[in-house]
Amino acid sequence: MGVFDSGVGGLTVLRALRSALPDERFIYLGDTARLPYGTKSGETVTRYAEQATRVLVGRGIKLLVVACNTASSVALGHLAAVFAPLPVIGVIEPGAAAAGAASASGLIGVIATEGTVRGGAYERAIRAVRPGADVVSVACQLFVALAEEGWIDGPVAEAVAQRYLANVVGERPTLDCLVLGCTHFPVLRQAIAAAVGPRVRLVDSAETTAEVVVDCLLRSDLRAGHRTREGGAGQAGVRFLATDAPGRFARVGAVFLGEAIAPEDVELVDL
Repeated sequence: MGVFDSGVGGLTVLRALRSALPDERFIYLGDTARLPYGTKSGETVTRYAEQATRVLVGRGIKLLVVACNTASSVALGHLAAVFAPLPVIGVIEPGAAAAGAASASGLIGVIATEGTVRGGAYERAIRAVRPGADVVSVACQLFVALAEEGWIDGPVAEAVAQRYLANVVGERPTLDCLVLGCTHFPVLRQAIAAAVGPRVRLVDSAETTAEVVVDCLLRSDLRAGHRTREGGAGQAGVRFLATDAPGRFARVGAVFLGEAIAPEDVELVDL
């Protein structure tokens, strides 16, 4: 199974996938040479996404997970058409569907990067499954830097979360659901939860995407059976590819994957 992102944030999605599908083999590609995607045009992101997908298809993947909010919002349909019949799953629709189902009030918050908020993809996806929903989106760009520095808890992370979110929740007493609309954000879950309080349910797009992938594999009769994993680089069942700086990929990526990644286990590739 192939998973790609513009960098290391998508490793939170890989982490959820490995937990849900321990018998599957994964290839993760981080396009670290060209990140961030959020500042690029839709046409450029679509071209990058197609190039990344071609590399993964060349490695024999049976399903593609686009673990990047920007690429999911602009390139998903293109990838599905170009690489049909390969199943292609993004991270926006699963999170939106979970939020639409979880909210009792219909007032749903979304936190994401500036590019994702500006594009409005989550608002559209939530209203597609929950017509009439009131969606409040907040750009939390500093969360990305905190996550990549490994400052995922403690006073700095808590202060930034409070600054971004305390008023948003305090001024909207019926807001009862918050979508973590960036793959970097699940590692800051503790600080975010403290800022919004216990009445607000957090929807992790990584976990919801994994649930959709499991369902897709079962419906398509593609799920691996229980078996001994074959050998491979890095963690059992995972191969890591990066387009630049494999050492930094390994160091920063460990925060998102939740375990160490050896630099020699990250293969440098050219798209």
